[in-house]
Amino acid sequence: MRPDRIAELLEPFLSAKNECHSEPGQRPGEEPAVLSPTSLSCAWTEALANDQGPRTNGQLYQDISTYIDILQHWNAGINLTAIRNEEEIVTRHFGESLFAATHLFPRVYPVDPVPCVVKDVGAEVDVPGAQSPKPEARLADLGSGAGFPGIPIKLWAPNISVTLIESNHKKATFLKEVVRALTLTDINIQNARAETLPPATFDVVTLRAVERPSEILPVAAALLARNGRLALLISSSQLEKTTQTLPNLSWAPPIPIPQSQSRVLLIGTQEPRK
Repeated sequence: MRPDRIAELLEPFLSAKNECHSEPGQRPGEEPAVLSPTSLSCAWTEALANDQGPRTNGQLYQDISTYIDILQHWNAGINLTAIRNEEEIVTRHFGESLFAATHLFPRVYPVDPVPCVVKDVGAEVDVPGAQSPKPEARLADLGSGAGFPGIPIKLWAPNISVTLIESNHKKATFLKEVVRALTLTDINIQNARAETLPPATFDVVTLRAVERPSEILPVAAALLARNGRLALLISSSQLEKTTQTLPNLSWAPPIPIPQSQSRVLLIGTQEPRK
């Protein structure tokens, strides 16, 4: 699939995180805009157009194109996804996953595409970059299946460590093939049940399919380290059951996913253990 078409399809999911609040552009004769490291805001449209980022958006879309080719090839032999249309794969799988990524690991962009200088001499401003809660945040994707949302989140925020937990051997083999083809580093595939992993290990745990909430949600929460976040991509009809199952987590308001009538991103934070 063409990377430029992928970029077009993903734009609503990547631009939904923030509205840009930049000042008007530079007028003729004016000095360049002056930014302090603490005054940086978003410039999503400009950044996407200019292929900026530690793993640039151009590279992101090319990686997604490669990922789709591998997914379609493997899907003929094992059931990785019921969706066969490539544009639907982009919007429903990659779009939803990257939407979660923008909230978990937001990038920081300049406030305006005009030339700028940094106010504080000697200050280092990493613009743009995927900002994780720690320099090396640890994320676990529980029941990773075809790799969503774990692998797209890794593509978005390459500085994090990702563990893909998938008990099905064939699906785990597929995940290894994708990781190899995309030359991803610091990504671990656990062909095991989540219950066997050490508890309190991860800063973020993601979960996309919650079929038996009373069974799987406590397992996911047990993997969270102190102040860790549980990020769920679920239907709005599952909200009440989810929060009732994990009352000890502090839940943020659910965030509607673009182009969906009922899907939401729900993030809960692990309260410090007493």
